[in-house]
Amino acid sequence: MRASASGAEGRWFKSSRAYHRFMNANDEFALACPIPISEYPQVLLAHGGGGKLMHQLIERLFAATFANQYLEERHDGARLLLNGTRLAFTTDSYVVRPLFFPGGDIGKLAVYGTVNDLAMCGARPLFLSAGFILEEGLPMEILWRVVRSMREAAQTAHVQIVTGDTKVVDKGKGDGLFINTAGIGIVEHDLVIAPQSVRPGDGVLLNGDLGRHGIAIMAVREGLAFESAIESDCAPLADLVLRLLEAQIEIHCLRDLTRGGLASALCEIAKTAQLTISIDERAIPIREEVQGACEILGLDPLYVANEGRFVAFVAPDHVERALAILRAHSPEGGAALIGRVSEQKEGLVTLKSRIGVTRVLDMLSGEQLPRIC
Repeated sequence: MRASASGAEGRWFKSSRAYHRFMNANDEFALACPIPISEYPQVLLAHGGGGKLMHQLIERLFAATFANQYLEERHDGARLLLNGTRLAFTTDSYVVRPLFFPGGDIGKLAVYGTVNDLAMCGARPLFLSAGFILEEGLPMEILWRVVRSMREAAQTAHVQIVTGDTKVVDKGKGDGLFINTAGIGIVEHDLVIAPQSVRPGDGVLLNGDLGRHGIAIMAVREGLAFESAIESDCAPLADLVLRLLEAQIEIHCLRDLTRGGLASALCEIAKTAQLTISIDERAIPIREEVQGACEILGLDPLYVANEGRFVAFVAPDHVERALAILRAHSPEGGAALIGRVSEQKEGLVTLKSRIGVTRVLDMLSGEQLPRIC
């Protein structure tokens, strides 16, 4: 028997007693959600957004299936020991829309993004691969612009593109151009730079202002014009990290702030380290035009993607020296100490707001800005 809200059957629901009489008389009727809200039978855009759904996809499907000691680090790349040489190895794919945006393009992004992942492992980037998935009908002029941009970006980042692959898909199946890159770098120090190395008392340092990449992409995509032009922060980070290492700064962890932004990166590290990270909103540099754009669009800048920003977890007695190096060599000198790691073993991130209220930061459940890298 089916439930109905009208007629004789509908009268069963006029009282809780009548409702129970109906339920007892009809064993096949039950109120249930067959799929929990966090699990879906199909892939969603949010599964690639850097939030909860992407984290669940990685943990429950990929990491569980391919489990090994290297994946256990939950880092931006794998640290490998090969014939006595310490290497870092990483890969990434780029599906940004549009292909060109203020401050960069998909080619520049593909090179810098992979170089930055190697840098977050504490490695000196050396070699990249480049795989191109081209859609039939893509103008050769656009492909040539992207390839030249990649060449210039590789020269800037001091890496070589040494191997690659090309595939072509049917028109309408590839959105113009997708790029996959993999990178290899060499680790020239004895530090273990990984989330597991984070310790109570560590300072949390940020190398510059937040949110420009995501807002630049959104502005072009939606045809928005702001009073001040907003350009992506897309930039290589390896030289800056190497300066910290050459100064013998005791770095415990590094993480670039791409999909999911600052908040999601800190949540991942806190959960892996099983420590609480406390940050101060007043110390986080965000440009006025980015803050205004986020307010108009209903976005939180702490979750907006960046492509030239990272956080460094540094031993307490090395914080001031590290901060001085970051301020001297970071873009616009916007580096800041934004928080500390506490001794609480809760795996949480707390934010002290501008008005002095403390709240817990969590990963996003959905997708703020799809296809931003």
